Amino acid sequence: MKRVVAFCGLSGLSMVAAHAAPAPSWVATWSASPDSTLPTLAGTTVREAIRTSVGGTEVRLELSNVNGTGPVTLGPVRVAQRADGAAIVPGSDHAVMFHGQPTVTLAKGGTATSDPVAMTVSPWQALAVSIHVGDGAGATTAHGVGNQTAWIAKGDATGDAAFPVQEKVSSRLFLTGVDVAPGTSGYAIAVLGDSISDGVGSTPDTDARWPDDLASALQHTAGMNNVAVLDEGVAGNRVLHDEHLPFIGPSALTRLDADALNKPGVRYVVLLEGINDISASSYFPGTPDDVTAQQIIDGMKTIVARAHARKVKVIGATLLPFDGLEWPFHSADGEAKRQAVNAWIRNGHAFDGVVDTDKALRDPAHPERLLAAYDSGDHLHPNDAGHKAIAAAFDIPVLFAKP
Repeated sequence: MKRVVAFCGLSGLSMVAAHAAPAPSWVATWSASPDSTLPTLAGTTVREAIRTSVGGTEVRLELSNVNGTGPVTLGPVRVAQRADGAAIVPGSDHAVMFHGQPTVTLAKGGTATSDPVAMTVSPWQALAVSIHVGDGAGATTAHGVGNQTAWIAKGDATGDAAFPVQEKVSSRLFLTGVDVAPGTSGYAIAVLGDSISDGVGSTPDTDARWPDDLASALQHTAGMNNVAVLDEGVAGNRVLHDEHLPFIGPSALTRLDADALNKPGVRYVVLLEGINDISASSYFPGTPDDVTAQQIIDGMKTIVARAHARKVKVIGATLLPFDGLEWPFHSADGEAKRQAVNAWIRNGHAFDGVVDTDKALRDPAHPERLLAAYDSGDHLHPNDAGHKAIAAAFDIPVLFAKP
């Protein structure tokens, strides 16, 4: 997966540099990994709901055509405070520009970051981003499991306070990042994970994923309300291998830079991933997807080394129990691999900190299973209480003191 980056020329800047205001120090406040495609949305407007994790006095958006089938023109684009459902707060709407223009054309595989928008947002602010999709657009770059309703209308409805909803989806569409200029020193935690971090099992439209719970906890921890949390969970994702259905998206190794290390202000990565590598071994026996515990460990070591080379710390999270999940996703051999990987996470001294999510959520009487009170019902994904328990397992002042 290749991203396209455009650079502006520097000619003439030296003449005005002495008088220019300092550039804002951007911090990513929200993110969604582009992991799939949906059919074309040409000639429509999509309105998406997001919630900031930290606030600021300026906002900018990242739009993506990474998984597109051809060029796509997006715009007008607007950002506003969100009211109930698809409605926005009257008077809060702001136009979003790209190099001073109301539209931007993204090449196949390309991304674009908007111009700064002078808009004060608070931590945990509900925002609505409205994007008009030009005629002739091809496939839609999406984050498949948004766990959040997005609304679609015909034509350009970007400025409509009462959005004329004609269709609903639960995916993220084109929008892959929101940054803020926080005004004070801030930084971000990128959560690199699979469906558990993506929020599967939590109640849709309630921001009940464990990274949301962690972001809320940071806001209530002294001295930590300037720390953002980016949910880079991808349902069906693996550490080692790219998409091979039913496993989804670029691997954690493939997407580490784009989804974590290159995000503005990232100083920590939380790695909670690997259970799908184990399940794929049973699903695709005797193939390259059939990996050992040591291969998973080696992949995690590579992630740590690459992050450390960028002066980013990595927090390792143990893999949750999954006994009771239907075969072939769970097996005795898979459980042995999980135990081996978890023993290394706890005792291998590779990570800058460890959170024992396995211990926090397992049933003490049956430690290979999730505690029933935390089980969404499929014996793999936590329910809302389980997501809260994951977030509560983090010793925030110890793990996330500014590096």
